[in-house]
This record gives sequence, C-alpha cells and structure tokens, in this order.
Amino acid sequence: MSSAALAREAAGERDVQIGGGAEAVQQYLRAGLVDELQLHIAPLLLGGGVRLLDGLAPATLERTRLVDSPLGVTHVSYRVHRAR
Repeated sequence: MSSAALAREAAGERDVQIGGGAEAVQQYLRAGLVDELQLHIAPLLLGGGVRLLDGLAPATLERTRLVDSPLGVTHVSYRVHRAR
C-alpha cells in the first residue's frame, strides 16, 4: 500500500497533510493528490536544490492567502487546479 493510501486510511474523513521538500511535493502533485499547496518562504539561501514545479504537467495555482511576516518569512497558499 502506498504512503498516500495509508495516510488517507488513517485520516478517515479528515484532511491529509504532507510535508517535505520539492521532491515529495512533486511526487504528490504528479499523482494528482494535492488540492492546496502552502509555501513558507524564508530569505535564506542554502545552496543547490530542486526547483519545486520543474517538469510537472501544466496546472493553475490560484493564490488563496498571502501573509507577510515581520520576520521576513512569507506564507502563501494556493488552490491547485489540475489541467485536464
């Protein structure tokens, strides 16, 4: 059983939340399992990394929330509309 199936089973009627880096997010986006995406952006460069939306099928991200913190962190929520 996949981790997504296990999470859905454990959650029952509740929402399932995933956390992780770009590769984890890409895996769930590719599987069509993401309805909402929340990004927490901090002005800190750690070197190389994986581009979050590289190589994914076209989708529309509708921004639903934006919070700019006085500490320099920006929190952005998007609703994911998958291309058909």
